[in-house]
Amino acid sequence: MGYDSAATRARLLDAAFDEFVRVGLAGARVDRIAAAASANKQAIYAYFGSKDALFDAVLTDRLTVLADMVPFTPADLPGYTGALLDALTADPGLLRLTQWKALERPGASQLERDAHVSKAAEIAEAYGVSLETGMDMLMLVVVAAQSWATTAPEIRNPDDADEPGRLARHRAAMTNAIAATVAELLPGAEAPAHRELRI
Repeated sequence: MGYDSAATRARLLDAAFDEFVRVGLAGARVDRIAAAASANKQAIYAYFGSKDALFDAVLTDRLTVLADMVPFTPADLPGYTGALLDALTADPGLLRLTQWKALERPGASQLERDAHVSKAAEIAEAYGVSLETGMDMLMLVVVAAQSWATTAPEIRNPDDADEPGRLARHRAAMTNAIAATVAELLPGAEAPAHRELRI
């Protein structure tokens, strides 16, 4: 059976994701990544060039997967908020990876900046507002979608309610809040058709 370079690269990306999520960029070790991927350590340098470049590749790969899973819908920002919250709750590793990135390498890459600016521009065009207002709305959406995963269980669930029910109510609160914010912040918006659970 011949050597499958695509499979090796994919295994390295998966193993590196697990390592970076667990210990961040500074704490990650290429020998552990290679061992977890059943690959030679030199394969990391051959495919990616450096540990930093591997981190960038992992981040790009996972953000691309997220974008495919949760398509951006400027006409339904509450729905997008809920779908993004669902994805980040189901796979908290991606959010943890971006938090490590923010801690260890503050500032946005060109890819991150372009992705956010293009979404803000879509909001601005859809609602007839400035790019700045579109960016403010996008930032609110992102914060609302991340809120469950970035809050400790003891804080987000002070009444010790059942966790699945609490998550559903939180999701409803976030999507309802974004629907209300759309109506307030984006004057070109029609009354939101979005209806979530009553909370």
